[in-house]
Amino acid sequence: MARRRKRKSRRRQEGRRILEHVPQYSIESGEEKPVTAARKFIQAEGIAPPALLLVKRNEHTTDRYFWAEKGLFGAQYVEENHFLFPSLRVLEAPAGSEPLAVASR
Repeated sequence: MARRRKRKSRRRQEGRRILEHVPQYSIESGEEKPVTAARKFIQAEGIAPPALLLVKRNEHTTDRYFWAEKGLFGAQYVEENHFLFPSLRVLEAPAGSEPLAVASR
């Protein structure tokens, strides 16, 4: 029997495209939990939101976090709900037009 492909969410794909334009930082978690390592890295480096943090937990697993004005979020949540984050609205632009931040008067 043929296996059906999982349907890709358009909203999540759009969120992933928007996150491609955000600065990314790759770090290793070491002995700490990945979210703790991400928070300490943000504090130490003084990273301004928005930013995407890729935290390597071990050789097989990498956790993705999004640093926003409101705090630290899982990247998958942000992909699905990118419209809730004001810092991503600047990067989001309708096809064939200028970014929303420039268009609003």
